[in-house]
Amino acid sequence: MNILTQLVIGLIALLHLYILWLEMFAWTTRAKKVFKTIPEDQFEKTKVLAANQGLYNGFLAAGLIWSLCINEANWSKNVALFFLGCVLVAGLYGAMTASKRIFFVQAVPAILGLLSLLF
Repeated sequence: MNILTQLVIGLIALLHLYILWLEMFAWTTRAKKVFKTIPEDQFEKTKVLAANQGLYNGFLAAGLIWSLCINEANWSKNVALFFLGCVLVAGLYGAMTASKRIFFVQAVPAILGLLSLLF
């Protein structure tokens, strides 16, 4: 895996760690400034649901970080392909069901990571 691909994967992992933090630990504070389409009175009501979503974003980050720690090239590439594919699916689903912005925040970086990894 080349340096550019590792950098892209690392940045995507950091993004998902940030999302984990927002959804699990800052849902009723900082997340209100990020998720502006959600009415303010809904944050407290959806705190547990958001934390669950944050946990899943943490799993995506963990998988991407894991792919960077594997020394065997094929194994590392396959793990990265799987988790970037998961990020892409999550981004596409989020864009279709929640906000078009998710496509650009989540799916586009995954597409760039996949393209970098495959070419």
